[in-house]
Amino acid sequence: MPHDILVGRITGPHGLGGEVKVQSFTQDPFSIGSYGPLAVRMKADGAVRALTIARIKRAKDHLIVRFAGVSDRNGAEALKGAELFVARTQLPAAGEGEFYLADLEGLAVRDAQGREIGRIQTISDFGGGPILVIATPEGGEMMLPFADDFIAEINVAGGFICVHVPGEIEARGEEDEGAP
Repeated sequence: MPHDILVGRITGPHGLGGEVKVQSFTQDPFSIGSYGPLAVRMKADGAVRALTIARIKRAKDHLIVRFAGVSDRNGAEALKGAELFVARTQLPAAGEGEFYLADLEGLAVRDAQGREIGRIQTISDFGGGPILVIATPEGGEMMLPFADDFIAEINVAGGFICVHVPGEIEARGEEDEGAP
């Protein structure tokens, strides 16, 4: 799944008939149903299986999805926490000035003075918004919110982003580098 893009997460079952609650990460939440079969990575064991969306509807702050072949609460419960992926080739091309978060992985990270402080290892979201996980040249790791206050410039074509690193985050990253 190295060229797959995370488009959603199953947060739990909905009712008794096999439906699940889905947090969609797509710009238009309903577009998650237009990509064809989804690669579903199971939280419990990391196994990957393909599922097709049979029905989708909006709830207050999430989607309610029925997958083909999942017809009861036990089947829906087994999907809780699973991540939903699509192949990059199934997604539309990014428009001018747009990018997918996955495009940032591997980019050099520079500070305001242009010094390279690491490379984006991955992008995580623990519920409060995307976090850049930056691997430092010394072998450490630094986390930085992917928010306007911290991002000065994104240049995917040039292979870098410029960030504002607050002193306390920078210091914490240096402390972590020395940890065993």
